[in-house]
Amino acid sequence: MGKYSLSHVSDAALARDLAAAVAGDRASTAILLAHIAEFDARKLYVPAAHPSMYSYCVHELKLSEEAAFKRIHAARAARRFPAIFGAVADGRLHLSAVVMLALHLTPENGAELLTAATHRSKAEIEKLLAERSPRPDLPEQVVPMSALQPALVMAAQHTLGRVEPPASERAEEHAPQKLAPLSRQRYALQPTVDQETYDLLRQAQALLGHQLNSSDIAQVLTRALRLLVRHLERRKFAATDRPRRRGRSSLNPRHIPAAVKRAVRERDQDQCTFRSDSGRRCPARTRLEFDHIEPVACGGQATVEGMRLRCRAHNQYGAGCTFGAGFMDRKRQQVREAAAAAKRKQAAEEVIPYLRALGFRADESRAAAAPCEATPDASLEQRAKLALTYFADRHCTRWRPATVAALPT
Repeated sequence: MGKYSLSHVSDAALARDLAAAVAGDRASTAILLAHIAEFDARKLYVPAAHPSMYSYCVHELKLSEEAAFKRIHAARAARRFPAIFGAVADGRLHLSAVVMLALHLTPENGAELLTAATHRSKAEIEKLLAERSPRPDLPEQVVPMSALQPALVMAAQHTLGRVEPPASERAEEHAPQKLAPLSRQRYALQPTVDQETYDLLRQAQALLGHQLNSSDIAQVLTRALRLLVRHLERRKFAATDRPRRRGRSSLNPRHIPAAVKRAVRERDQDQCTFRSDSGRRCPARTRLEFDHIEPVACGGQATVEGMRLRCRAHNQYGAGCTFGAGFMDRKRQQVREAAAAAKRKQAAEEVIPYLRALGFRADESRAAAAPCEATPDASLEQRAKLALTYFADRHCTRWRPATVAALPT
């Protein structure tokens, strides 16, 4: 046992040493968050053959999934609000508090909210956030707890208490939804679905009623997922049971023949092929892309020998190594600008059909909808009302305030 056997330590010394150990743990946690934040910002996990900081923490640092999730999100919050480092180090905030507060912190309320959460328990912070950001009541439901599998109870409790990370975060670093093992080859899945998913499920059950027990949702999901996987494999990897003897030719140097896609996928076994300097292969099996070993700009060919599978992170990393970080930054900026322009254009085009339905000509509808490009995040109703001001400002006799009632909601 050695240093871990404390039976000989006096009560007073044990209390003193315990307090010192807790203080040391808090200080080391703050230092760990600082290291994670900087490591993450520099994306040093990429050359280490990991697609994300989450993957690096779990596979390289050997943290549990939950520990990695909490520390990454706490580190990112602390990078935005450096006062968090000191608050964690001296015990004013615990990790759970930082993760819970992260979604609510803004430059305007950051200092005040961190102060309000000082030395509060998780339950107290939940109450504090509920008072500041009220949520709708949960539907009434009485469920006999003894009838539930323990795994499902834990999953429900985890879901209710979970703080979702920002949508901009990487999908693999989100708090994982529970897919809990119950027994050998049996798993509990308890998702929440929207109305469209519910209607599709019921329709599938009805259509399959003559083939299987349509009340068994698991069988419906199995059949649906088989079709979905087959469809996605056909689109992404050109998978087929009946390949053509000769594929279609293309003058586009970036075109990858279907036969090449199938061969590269089989060779690389649905996994990113990037390897670190130590020889470790990236474990990523999601967000895979076909990558030219020799860039097309340098004469690379779309052959089996000239192609490989790379996850998006390592595909971009390789391009950065070849063309320079500045080149990739410009490319990313161009993509962001193109996406923003498309969003602005869509914001205007969505309004035009409603204006046409009110009797306005196509040309004046386009002119009226043009200002909506400046408010792409507004609701459709708000954008339609904005477009109508075009006619009001011109004293258009066909426009009446009553038409607002017919606007989309």
